[in-house]
Amino acid sequence: MHLRRTAAAALAAFSTLLIAASPSPSPAAAPAALYGDADPTYDGVWRQSYALLALHAADMEPAGDAVKWLAGQQCADGGFASYRPDPTAPCDPGTEDTNATAIAVQALAVHGQDFAVKRAAEWLAKVQNRDGGWSYNPGGASDADSTGVVIGGLKAAGTDVKSVTTDGLSPYDALRSLQLACGKKDGGAFAYQPDPKSGDLAANAKATADAVRGAEGAGLVVEAPGRDVPVRDGCGGSASDAGAAWLAARLTAGGGHFDAVTPGSDQKTPDFGTTADAVIALVAGGHLDAAKGAYNWLAANSGAWAKDNPTALAQLALAAYATGNPMRDHVTRLSALGPVAQQKPESSDGSSVWWIVGACLVAGIGIGVLLAGRKHRL
Repeated sequence: MHLRRTAAAALAAFSTLLIAASPSPSPAAAPAALYGDADPTYDGVWRQSYALLALHAADMEPAGDAVKWLAGQQCADGGFASYRPDPTAPCDPGTEDTNATAIAVQALAVHGQDFAVKRAAEWLAKVQNRDGGWSYNPGGASDADSTGVVIGGLKAAGTDVKSVTTDGLSPYDALRSLQLACGKKDGGAFAYQPDPKSGDLAANAKATADAVRGAEGAGLVVEAPGRDVPVRDGCGGSASDAGAAWLAARLTAGGGHFDAVTPGSDQKTPDFGTTADAVIALVAGGHLDAAKGAYNWLAANSGAWAKDNPTALAQLALAAYATGNPMRDHVTRLSALGPVAQQKPESSDGSSVWWIVGACLVAGIGIGVLLAGRKHRL
């Protein structure tokens, strides 16, 4: 909690200056209540939810308009699309997706939007596939990324994830079906989806990070553990153990980060987002030491990637939180990209309450001494 208070205090001190220095968002590009001024068509709900989760982890209270905007994106049936430019218009069911819905559930749950959370969780359960997993848009083949983020959403809604089944199969069954077997190349890693023709599984770093986090039953906000759980050597143990071992080995081999080929290029470049996902996934399994090296690499190299990018800044903030590192810089820069967040009262972690109790005790002792002195003089 002291990390949260540090971030909150720093933000209170510097937010005015940073907001004044930041470029003004374009009203045509994004609503005023949304973090970031880039076109929100494909990521409005996603980036807003990430921002609200990071602010929550830093013990910051977001502006009411920011939470209201996210809740207002919900469709009548409980699902969310990536972005609704006109929330008063009925949703096209074909635009609703599990990823936006699941991350919105996590963000709304920590900000008291219980009714919206309940409806979204019900929608997610309704669109579960027969293998126990989820696709990005309902009706497609299950994938590890979507299934992992939905598990986090259901957990945030207070749902017993194991009880959410179709044809007797749970989300955890779906994840296991996407894991490469031990003894094979990349054993322990997860595939995004089976090859549509051959059914073969190919290791995918992001899918593995999302699946490991999901297999641990965790969402995107993971607190640093009190002690480290060493990563198992090789492929073995539980599904999450085997996936974590693969992530840790690949991060070590890659110098603390993953690489990926971006669309339109044939050259690999650092994959900051997946590296941040892997940090949180490893910590979800208690593997703090294995995650620290990757976070240190992110902290040293992610400046250009995260510049004016609310999702990236939120990912960095949550990776810092997961590894016990200061969140101040990431959250301050994030807050400058949208509605101003406020420091929560210190009583949120009980410290102010105990300070008051202590003050009352001291005052009581002082009164007792004063009365005793008066009695003696009489």
